[in-house]
Formats: sequence, C-alpha cells, structure tokens
Amino acid sequence: MWSEPTLASSLTVRGVTAGYGAVQVLRGISIDVGAGQTVALLGTNGNGKSTLMKTIAGLLPAQAGEIVFECAGERLDLAGRSPLEIVNLGIALVPEGRHLFGRLTVEENLMLGAYRPAARACCMQNLDYCFEMFPRLAERRAQLAGSMSGGEQQMLAVARALMSDPKILLIDELSVGLAPILVRQLIDKIGELKEQRGLTVLMAEQNFNQAIRIADSGYIIVNGEIAMAATTNAELRNNEIIKTYYLGG
Repeated sequence: MWSEPTLASSLTVRGVTAGYGAVQVLRGISIDVGAGQTVALLGTNGNGKSTLMKTIAGLLPAQAGEIVFECAGERLDLAGRSPLEIVNLGIALVPEGRHLFGRLTVEENLMLGAYRPAARACCMQNLDYCFEMFPRLAERRAQLAGSMSGGEQQMLAVARALMSDPKILLIDELSVGLAPILVRQLIDKIGELKEQRGLTVLMAEQNFNQAIRIADSGYIIVNGEIAMAATTNAELRNNEIIKTYYLGG
C-alpha cells in the first residue's frame, strides 16, 4: 500500500498572466481545482496548457495573479516560490515529454522521485504501490529507462511523480505520442488515483474523448484565455462547443 491518505488539497488560480520574454502566453487565467477532484485543462497545441502547468510548478514565473495552494486549512500563494519549494509542499509535475533519466534504471528513476523529505519515510511503501499500479515497471525495474517503449516511459514518468507522495498531481499531455489503447489504459490509472487515494489532479490534455471520461470538471483554454468552464462532468460532455469542435458532434 501507499502511505496513509491525508486530507485532500486544492488549488486556486486567479488572474494569472505569464509568458516567455516579450511573448505573453497566459492572459488572466483563472481556474479552480477542488480538493480530491480530477480537473481537465483541455485545448489544442499552442494555446497555453503547458505554460500554465509550468507556471503552477514554479518553472516559469507568473507575471501577475495568484496561485493558491490550500492544505489542512493553510493557504499559501505559490507565485514567486521556487520549483523545489513547490515540490516540497507536495505538488508534483509529470512533464510533457517525460524527461526521464535515460541512463538510469527504472528503479533508480523512481527512487529519485522520492527526493523530497516528506516522501522519504514512506519511500518503500510508495515503491510497492507504483509497482502494483504499473506491473510492467516491476518487471523492468532493472532496465534502463531510455531503452523502454514510449508507453512504458510514460508509466514511469507518472510513477516517479507519485514517489514524491504528492498532495496535488499535475499531468501535462499524458497522451502525446501514444497509441490509443495505451492512452485509455493510462487515463484509467489516473482515474484510480482519485478512487484509491483521493488525490487532487490537474490534467492538461488535448485528447478530449479520453480526458472527459474521468474528469469531475474542466476548462477549455484558447489563445491563453479560458474560453469555457464546466463545473461537472455532465457539463463537459454536453457542452455544444466541445461536441461541435472537439468531439466530432
């Protein structure tokens, strides 16, 4: 088993502006990621999904706005904090492109995921949980990460984030480059995290069909702005914009 569940944490983004140099990508973004919810951030390539994920994780500074992390009744603004501080608070990012250590083994990559102090005490329980969640990783624990298939590497990227014993999991473009059956399997695994652990998840995804299967609520981001917000899964599925432009309806 994984470490004992704790009270779920939430994330509130208000009026966030961010970009790269003179290029402004996000324009006053506001979203709510409720405690214990799986929230989908939907949009096609180039609309700002990854920029928002990087800004929340501290990899890109917010130029304006606030990013509030709430846990056990404490509210903390993440804006201006370093990536290390944010990870240590219990927020883990599964980055687009996986960014594994290709010359290290599966198990070595996982152990590096348990770097934050709060995760070290439950490291072995979390390792067992990851191997239970992804049996293929257990079979290949001594294999170099760089020699694995794309689907296996994505499993490893998710498991490495889970090794940090996160309170909030940020997942950036899980489906990119993967066969449809693998995308479905991985999305199902993300759904299990809420059922088993009550983990709060923000998932940036361009595969609308798969993302809305497990999302409690969601947003569509277009040109760096929120174009549509849905507070329930039913709203996501029945929204005319989504059905017409993204689900082929």
